[in-house]
Amino acid sequence: MTTLVPILGDQLSRTIASLDGCDKARTVVLMMEVRDETTYVRHHKQKIVLILSAMRHFAAELQAQGWLVDYVKLDDPANTGSFSGEVARAVERHEIDRVRVVEPGEWRVAEMMAEWKTALGIPVEILPDDRFVCSKDQFYAWAQGRDRLLMENFYRDMRERTGLLMTDGKPEGGQWNYDKDNRNGPDMFLDPPPVPGFPPDKITREVIALVEARFGNHFGSLDRFCWPVTAKQAGKALDRFIAERLPEFGTYQDAMKWGQDDLFHSLLSTSINLGLLDPLEVCRRAEKAYRERKVPLNAAEGFIRQIIGWREYIRGMYWYDMPGLREANALGADRPLPEFYWTGETKMRCMADCVRSTRDNAHAHHIQRLMVLGNFALLAGVVPQELEDWFLVVYADAYEWVELPNVAAMALWADKGRLASKPYAASGNYINKMSDYCGACHYDVNKKTGPEACPFNPLYWHFLVRHRKLLENNHRISRVYGTWDKMAAEKRQAYLDSAEAVLADLVPAAKGWARA
Repeated sequence: MTTLVPILGDQLSRTIASLDGCDKARTVVLMMEVRDETTYVRHHKQKIVLILSAMRHFAAELQAQGWLVDYVKLDDPANTGSFSGEVARAVERHEIDRVRVVEPGEWRVAEMMAEWKTALGIPVEILPDDRFVCSKDQFYAWAQGRDRLLMENFYRDMRERTGLLMTDGKPEGGQWNYDKDNRNGPDMFLDPPPVPGFPPDKITREVIALVEARFGNHFGSLDRFCWPVTAKQAGKALDRFIAERLPEFGTYQDAMKWGQDDLFHSLLSTSINLGLLDPLEVCRRAEKAYRERKVPLNAAEGFIRQIIGWREYIRGMYWYDMPGLREANALGADRPLPEFYWTGETKMRCMADCVRSTRDNAHAHHIQRLMVLGNFALLAGVVPQELEDWFLVVYADAYEWVELPNVAAMALWADKGRLASKPYAASGNYINKMSDYCGACHYDVNKKTGPEACPFNPLYWHFLVRHRKLLENNHRISRVYGTWDKMAAEKRQAYLDSAEAVLADLVPAAKGWARA
């Protein structure tokens, strides 16, 4: 009996479950570069290079270990352009008796994979992805019967399950969460160590040439491509982060600084999401650094929470709420995505810097994504599906399972609070507190209305007013309506008029940037 083991582009793990127990002499590993996956949205060029280069390196590693790898390149004239088409060709080519594959990360691919058994006429075994700390079944069991699916409750359960930062059954330091210690804005003299880069080797240079030739009109630049594309490189990036940036990560994880694209962030999400790093092992490394007194507790806890807390929770919520989440729009948002999300051409210094970093690096950190790029779209009432597509296109670590809940539910409150108990709406004051963007901005963050005012200021009140019926009874946001009601009528009207002026000046993005 010959087994076909398809390995997808985000399943590049040495311990992938589909290979476990397979006889190398009776197994064909199939890896596929297909048109559908590079163009279902018009992915950032760096993202395409990252995935294809990592796939080619991983295939070479498997071959060196004695596996028979059937690798279909994107420019193969016989390439059908789809996973299903390439699996069918491989079944015929190798006289396959059964298919063994790990479940995909995205809903649309899972629907495709569910059809393989009927289409191929042979057994198809779809295995759980055990690279996640919490399986889908475990998440469903946790969620059943709960009125609120709060991440904090899930995170505590994950801490107890893994034993991370636990001592005698209690959280290290007596607290579960040290977020209050992790909210510093940027210090004037903040000078974080550089993130390690990995210059393209021969394989990566070949992929870069391929992507420039076939996807040259996609968003983004390849000039600064230096992402880890192998497990060895990812391990070196992890070592450097633990030693050099984790000690300050907690304190400054929410800070933003002009021209400082990385600060103390790990930039390990691309490697974890590809499968080059094991998330639980990454957390154990952070815990070990704390136990050895190399990093403070707030840093280790904040970093670990992002992985076994937020990352695992988001993945569970994605599968729990699909397919409806893709169409969610609880606030009835109907404004097209503004053009400056693609061009970066705006006088708002914060938006311009975040878009520039996104274009140059295929990366922006979580506060830039949530409280600048997401916040503006929330306040302006951008159609959720348009912002969702934009996030899926532009970030190297973006896959629908992680991007969609973060954008639809977290940033845009499109699920009506199922994930986030209140909208993450904020005026310019938040950005001023957490960044150095505002000091040299064209707009004045201290002005609330008029053409010189920071656009976030009037848009904040405009958002609250137009959604008052839905939000005024929300216990986390209701008090702000009391502030609004105490304002003079002239001041309230000035806010609304200023916001309308901002919205009237927004130029919609051209069609076809995200989906042709």
